Amino acid sequence: MLIRLGYEIAIECRQRTPVVSLLEIHKDRQPDIKRQTRVLTAPSVPSSVYQDRYGNACRRLVAPEGSFRILYDAVVEDSGEPDEVNMLAGETPVEELPDDVLGYLLGSRYCETDHLSDLAWSLFGHMPSGWARVQAIVDYVHNRLSFGYGYARSTRTAAQAHDERVGVCRDFAHLAITLCRCMNIPARYVNGYLGDIGVPVDPAPMDFSAWMEVFLDGKWYPFDPRHNIPRIGRVVIARGRDATDVPLLHSFGPHRLVFFKVWTYEQEGHPARPPHHRVDRTADVQMLA
Repeated sequence: MLIRLGYEIAIECRQRTPVVSLLEIHKDRQPDIKRQTRVLTAPSVPSSVYQDRYGNACRRLVAPEGSFRILYDAVVEDSGEPDEVNMLAGETPVEELPDDVLGYLLGSRYCETDHLSDLAWSLFGHMPSGWARVQAIVDYVHNRLSFGYGYARSTRTAAQAHDERVGVCRDFAHLAITLCRCMNIPARYVNGYLGDIGVPVDPAPMDFSAWMEVFLDGKWYPFDPRHNIPRIGRVVIARGRDATDVPLLHSFGPHRLVFFKVWTYEQEGHPARPPHHRVDRTADVQMLA
């Protein structure tokens, strides 16, 4: 199966502003790219790519004063299979976890394990360990929070999402990640492309998506607290402890988001570029003073 995907993002800057973007397809999926454009900017500016501590490709550039636009388009081959489900997958004792996984047990900016530990153990401590416990956490988060783009807020933490009972996909992911970590189950934050493949088409404009990966029996498995069903066609962009590590754009100075458009769909039978766009996307476009 071939998936067409890409984005077009425009910002306005008051002055020349350094920017780091995390919008590259993850290195794990690079071999699946069948066709792609360069990352195009308007006006054209030089850029360079480096790899961060989590293995994500980060692009450095300086946006000029005024309007600045970033564009990318690609076709990626996908197996067409839904997310793997392994109900027999078990938890790994903390003392046996690989060194590079231990960090995903700790609290982080949006995942306050200290605030939610007692709640997690009261809700899930009596449940069977492994896949069943993780699925119970995902079910809880899916039912606890109401989804809506109007609920987006870049400062909302997992504990706040739990109290407010609303959020966007990143809030669902943060809360489920936090509850897993409280139960000594490593969990990490993932963002990427997820089209409406094999499911009814969502009438809302397309967006990037956030989900989590959980470490069970020596392997990372995807779980999606927002949708809570196995999905087809996930294409990872970046992974980290939480959204702090993988915002779409870091700008080192003030900017205003003026245009935001994402497309991801099965190639066959679709127009070249979907018409949807939305300009109120702020939760994952961060300004750093």
